[in-house]
Amino acid sequence: MSEHIITFNAGSSSIKFALFSIGADGLLRRAAAGQVDGLGAGAHLKAKAADGRVLHDAELPEGDRVGHGDALAAILALMQAEFPQLRFAAIGHRVVHGAARLSASTVIDDAVLASLRTLVPLAPLHLPNNIVGIEATRRAFPGVAQVACFDTAFHRGGGFLSEAYALPRDYFEAGIRRYGFHGLSYEYVAGRLAELAPREAAGRVIVAHLGNGASMCALRGGRSIDTTMGFSALDGLPMGTRCGAIDPGVLLHLLETHGYDAARLSDLLYKESGLKGLSGISHDMRELEASQDPHASEAIAYFCACIRREAGALAASLGGIDALVFTGGIGENSARVRAAVLGGLDWLGIEFDPDAQPEGRGDRVISAPGSPASAWVIATDEEAVIAHHALRLVRAGVQGATTASIAARHTKASLP
Repeated sequence: MSEHIITFNAGSSSIKFALFSIGADGLLRRAAAGQVDGLGAGAHLKAKAADGRVLHDAELPEGDRVGHGDALAAILALMQAEFPQLRFAAIGHRVVHGAARLSASTVIDDAVLASLRTLVPLAPLHLPNNIVGIEATRRAFPGVAQVACFDTAFHRGGGFLSEAYALPRDYFEAGIRRYGFHGLSYEYVAGRLAELAPREAAGRVIVAHLGNGASMCALRGGRSIDTTMGFSALDGLPMGTRCGAIDPGVLLHLLETHGYDAARLSDLLYKESGLKGLSGISHDMRELEASQDPHASEAIAYFCACIRREAGALAASLGGIDALVFTGGIGENSARVRAAVLGGLDWLGIEFDPDAQPEGRGDRVISAPGSPASAWVIATDEEAVIAHHALRLVRAGVQGATTASIAARHTKASLP
């Protein structure tokens, strides 16, 4: 009976998952992956096996009433049906925020879960969904190690200068710090670049994780030394619906002059801004690129200008760069965005040649041959990072449990 690790990435309206088998050689191999979209509004489950075979592609029953627990139950039931006699060695969870106290991947016990609940105010749109997934799978698989992998952990260790805001020192001690996010993605890209280009990876690298959430990170020797996100997932680059960096005086003005309260301000900054707010059309880069509306073009241009500006700041932190890597849904798929960014970074030593930016999937160089600093597209794989951390902790002594012995828990009733 083979052992498996399953990973979950629970968002506000979706859950991504991946199933990995642990081979006799101890290596992880992806067996299946997929996601549930549209939670609360017509939930749809898509899943494929590693060989490309479609395992499921349909709306779930009672799709408009499916919550996170129901979706997890559907995923687990599908995996049980497609891979009989599953044995989970561990279940890994992406957790957006670990703050200062949770600075490395860890096995989840009652104390860790209690700590996560206290951190909800730091990531109110993400952590509640992360916690729901953890609680549901703990109930369904009480004998299996549950592992939390934090998006903030990769950025820990920079010290006071990289983490502090210029507020009274007591605020820093109370946890008001620059934490950074997308750490699982940066960790994967750092490792993959080391395989593809070890000389560059050992030097000064900027990674641009561009998607509905977007940030950038400066790496020296594969370690984070600076990043564009700070205390929350609002800072830095504009995103799909999030504003990015903004003068705090604007927020005071809205509160004091326009009668905004915290809830209205939160909706504005998290849900109504970014590409969606700038364009008035959509948060989706694909829709904006297809649009003839000048507001769509302006939103894209603004996004790319911000990326170039942040690249300059991160290059200053590094003292120059050896490579720049694009990743994430936009970074991997939008040639237009990459061209607009690279076309303004020749001063950093990146020689851009449109003919050297091949289309298609897969990791590849997109800078001109002989460019002093190289540019890359690397497809990120946060699920693989979660699975590897879970396996590492399992090898440290955590025991698994057989799903066959608790198959009855694979029902909606068991995962409320």
